Amino acid sequence: MEYKHGLNKRKIDMKISTLMIIIDLIQERNTGTPKELAKKVKISERMVYKYMDELKHEFNAPVKYDKSHKTYYFNGSGNLKLHWQPNKSQTEM
Repeated sequence: MEYKHGLNKRKIDMKISTLMIIIDLIQERNTGTPKELAKKVKISERMVYKYMDELKHEFNAPVKYDKSHKTYYFNGSGNLKLHWQPNKSQTEM
């Protein structure tokens, strides 16, 4: 299936899956260095930086990098989840 932005469903599914894994690793403070994270999720190091930029600017996530512990983390309390959550009015129907 091809979408109007030129992406197919498989590429979108892979991107979402990769992003969810990265989010989980950030929440666990277990990303490692950008190079290590790239290996863990099977993407290039350059893509790691693109995903971090996307998290920061598209999702407004307070992503930081801790050099001493060599991991990304969310600076502050909150949650970033990628899942469908129906409105209350829809669930009551």
